[in-house]
Amino acid sequence: MLMSIGGLATGIGSLPGEDPRAAVGLVLKYFPEIPHWPQLPRRGPVEHFVHQFLDPLFRLGLLVEEGGRVYLATRRPDWAERLTEFYTVYLALEAGDEGALDFFAVPPEAAAGLYTFVQGAAGGEFEMVKGQVAGPLTVGLNLRDADGRVAYYRDELRELLVHALVGHVRWQVRLLSGLGRPVLLFVDEPGVGVYGQFGYITITRERIVADLAAVLTGIRTQGAHTGVHSCAACDWSLVFEAGPDVVSVDAYGFFRSLLPYAAQLGDFLRRGGVVAWGIVPTSEAALGESVATLLARLRGQWSELSTRGTPWTVLRRQALITPACGTGLLEPAVAEEIYRLTAGVARAVRAESDHGGEDHAC
Repeated sequence: MLMSIGGLATGIGSLPGEDPRAAVGLVLKYFPEIPHWPQLPRRGPVEHFVHQFLDPLFRLGLLVEEGGRVYLATRRPDWAERLTEFYTVYLALEAGDEGALDFFAVPPEAAAGLYTFVQGAAGGEFEMVKGQVAGPLTVGLNLRDADGRVAYYRDELRELLVHALVGHVRWQVRLLSGLGRPVLLFVDEPGVGVYGQFGYITITRERIVADLAAVLTGIRTQGAHTGVHSCAACDWSLVFEAGPDVVSVDAYGFFRSLLPYAAQLGDFLRRGGVVAWGIVPTSEAALGESVATLLARLRGQWSELSTRGTPWTVLRRQALITPACGTGLLEPAVAEEIYRLTAGVARAVRAESDHGGEDHAC
């Protein structure tokens, strides 16, 4: 199934503006084969990852917001009881109670683009539909406990966050599957870039891979395809080891970070994996680019990888085309230009494939 999406385009997630219908219309206009639901961060904090993906923890009082600060309320006297309540539902889900998925639903006010997308895309003849979720490392590094300690460093809290995300992705896949098309769900994990940095030496490779793999398994449990997105330079072998179907790279800004892992990339593609090439910059730099310049840049990258053992034809056949990252903080006109360029590059890649193109196989 994944092979059939080679040369198609999709987006990473966020868009500017506050009107979900306009955002969904933009997605369907430029990415008619693999549309994604749009996150709309300008609607306020309710659209950020905490409310979108961890809402059960808010409802149980495990996560609280006070004075603009969001934290895990580890000092409240009934913390243990509330934790038990969470795991009672989570274990029911693990035991096969599909009704427990409702516990992990996102409230409509926290994901207006998701619910509008499900309504607006109904009946569409897409190749796939795409969703996204924040990754466990990224979430765990951005949340703290009541004493100000980073949540990821406390096993009890890290495991709670991982399980909350697993419950969420299973619910999200069920919702998107209602559109009657295959689902591709990306785990957005830019936090993986901290691995190996001096300030994060206690974060182990094994822990990162295991937590990411747990979320990917949750997605697959509901019958969907998996992706991992990082918009930064990182140790890409961690991402490959976690086992996604799609690896999403900011190819415009961080392509060279992929080169030390060319052998792992080749193995990933030989196993049927797909690379989402974020070749369109998600900044005003896009205004200085064209489909031709971006296609030339992408062709140059594929040429370099072909000299390292991965045939050009394989890179092209197993490629998605995307923006480098989300566009939620940009001006609407810039975001639309980025989507236009992305769709244009994808069309050019497909045209090359249709006409045989250039084979740089080694």
